[in-house]
This record gives sequence, structure tokens and C-alpha cells, in this order.
Amino acid sequence: MTGPPTGKRREARYHEALILLLIARFTTAKRSLDGLTKLAKLDFLLRYPTMLERLLVEQGAGWPTGAEPTSSERLAVESRMTRYKYGPWDQRYYSVLGSLAGRGLITYSGSHRAEFRVTADGAVAASMLTQTDEWAVVAQRIALLKRHFDKSGSALKTLIYDRLPDAVDRPLRTEI
Repeated sequence: MTGPPTGKRREARYHEALILLLIARFTTAKRSLDGLTKLAKLDFLLRYPTMLERLLVEQGAGWPTGAEPTSSERLAVESRMTRYKYGPWDQRYYSVLGSLAGRGLITYSGSHRAEFRVTADGAVAASMLTQTDEWAVVAQRIALLKRHFDKSGSALKTLIYDRLPDAVDRPLRTEI
């Protein structure tokens, strides 16, 4: 008997859903989500909505109604990331991506830079998630990322380093 997901398994499923939604939104008929760096930086902005808000303000943009950070999100982060050589990072990316690919929800390819693409089954799963109350706000935020921050991984890294120095001005391997 397996029962409902608990602890680490629930956390893994949460991150799988988040990454699936990101890849699904950034996949088009002609384009994949290019690079692990881009994925990590978009994930960072999604997990840290107050950091995203700072970048939006600089661009003169705002939140869609209902997608702005809650008061609790302003005080805490859902799931912390670690400061690595190229900025925010989460060690779970490899297992999350492997799980999504193993279940046929995404594909990835590329030699020196990975390209991630949602599959037909992954698109259906992502669409179903976005229709739930739990994931609707996340889907709105991802659409905002797509509209304002659909840049290369390198450009996103530079943006974060230049505009959010408090996120990266810390020793390597420390939590952000």
C-alpha cells in the first residue's frame, strides 16, 4: 500500500510539477526551453516572487490581478535554492528532470547545452495542473516570466547578478 505522497515524495512531486509547468510554457512548436541555466534562473524567479517583483518594477511592469505575492510569500520562500558558481541552483534538477523524462512528460537533448521540450502527455498534464486552484497562480506567474523574461540563460544570469546582487553576494553553497 503506497498511500498519499508524504515528506520527500510530496516535495519531489511539487518540484516536478513546477518544472513541468515551466517547460510546458516555454516550449513552442519551433522552440524548446534552451539550457539548464535558463531553467534554473526562471525557477529562481518563480520561487522568489519578491525578487521577480523587483525586476518587474524596474521594467515598469506589474503583476496580473491575483498573481502578486501574498504576505506570507513576502516573508518566506516556499523552497530555498543554493548559491552556486553561476547563481541560484537546486540539486534536485537532475532527479526532477529524469523523473519527468522517465514518465514521458518531457524530452531533453543536446550535447553541450540541454534543450527541454514538453511532450503531448506532458502538455496535457500541465494543462490539467493550471486548471487547479493550487497551480493557477503559478501558471499566471510563469506566463509573466514568458512575457518579460524569455531570454537566454546567460542573459538571465547577468540580469540576476546585476539587478539582484543580494541573491548572489554570498558564499558558494549557502542558501539564498
